[in-house]
Amino acid sequence: MSDFFDSLETRPSEQRDAELFTLLAAQIAHAQQAAPAVAELLAGVDASTMIRWSALQTLPLLRKSELVERQQKQPVFGGLTTLMPHDLGQIFASPGPIYEPGARRPDFWRFSRALHAAGFRRGDIVHNCFSYHFTPAGMMFDAGAQALGCAVVPAGVGQTELQVQVMAHVKPQGYVGTPSFLKLILDKADELGVDLSSLNKALVSGEYLPPSLREAFADRGIAVLQCYATADLGLIAYESQAQEGMIVDEGIILEIVRPGTGDPVADGEVGEVVVTSLSPEYPLIRFATGDLSAILTGVSPCGRTNRRIKGWMGRADQTAKVRGMFVHPSQIARVLLQHSEVIKGRLVVERINDADAMTLHCEVAGDVPEQLKDDVISTLRQVCNLRGEVAVVPVGSLANDGKVIDDLRPIDA
Repeated sequence: MSDFFDSLETRPSEQRDAELFTLLAAQIAHAQQAAPAVAELLAGVDASTMIRWSALQTLPLLRKSELVERQQKQPVFGGLTTLMPHDLGQIFASPGPIYEPGARRPDFWRFSRALHAAGFRRGDIVHNCFSYHFTPAGMMFDAGAQALGCAVVPAGVGQTELQVQVMAHVKPQGYVGTPSFLKLILDKADELGVDLSSLNKALVSGEYLPPSLREAFADRGIAVLQCYATADLGLIAYESQAQEGMIVDEGIILEIVRPGTGDPVADGEVGEVVVTSLSPEYPLIRFATGDLSAILTGVSPCGRTNRRIKGWMGRADQTAKVRGMFVHPSQIARVLLQHSEVIKGRLVVERINDADAMTLHCEVAGDVPEQLKDDVISTLRQVCNLRGEVAVVPVGSLANDGKVIDDLRPIDA
């Protein structure tokens, strides 16, 4: 519990913020000079002022959809990298298509920290069942493991029986991949009567890890921890042995914002994960992941002092098509912004009498002005070009799940 990767993990919060924002100011200045798209996005921004949270939160969000658009116009990375051709190690292609760079710098995606927290050490053999095909996951974990001094079996996905045969022969101590594929491998080993007891740890990602499955792995002597990452950003957060939330990586700045906006939410409130990467090669500033999570209060019992998130809690893109018109979370945010009496809101879309119906539920404290409902209905119509109803509800009535638009219509509607 006290075995840390480096001293960064136990910094006082004030020191961490000061050091991260010093790096951010340098990052933005560097990116403005070397990445044409960043220079365009942050035109007029004085990098030297980016030394506190409030300054960062004035910058625009960069969304994944914008990556696709920019990369189509300016191949291959849309002008968002600072990499010179001789510094480029790989070019990955994720669905979209979205192209991601791999730099030659060791552990470019910073996975060694998460692997270390999961118990991986120099001399371990790691069986890597993340894909090496087009997408970067396999290389991300591979680079992190090698940076720790581990040997890697680049197994990839599929061929379950061959996976079992190789693991039985090589006897790896660790596994990285999805939890469901680890279960498939272990089930196949049981079916074949093959001993895979060399495995004693795993770092998994890419899908939900049910507590019952984690417990089943533990019963077999395999301690399994999770991490959260994306192809664009690399490692975002990881579990420690305490298993109380995911600790934010030291190489990023993470915010939780209200979906459809760039406005921060209070700790504990579910919102969209926004990440600023401090990687000098790929300086994604305020990159909106589209994922939902929430900040946990306090610090981890393991002694790491960085902020923690609850982990992946769903997707923030809740766009709904109502009566032939798209309604976006950002539009609902604009409606609410025009009515200061409304503390929180959620648009509920339903199918009533074979027709789409939408109602904006608004949390309002105290006495409700008689005109408020009519005013909000009018604003909703102006912003969304659709008629909707308004329901005023007490503060605390709406669930803390990050939803701005809740589409309750049947899937086949």
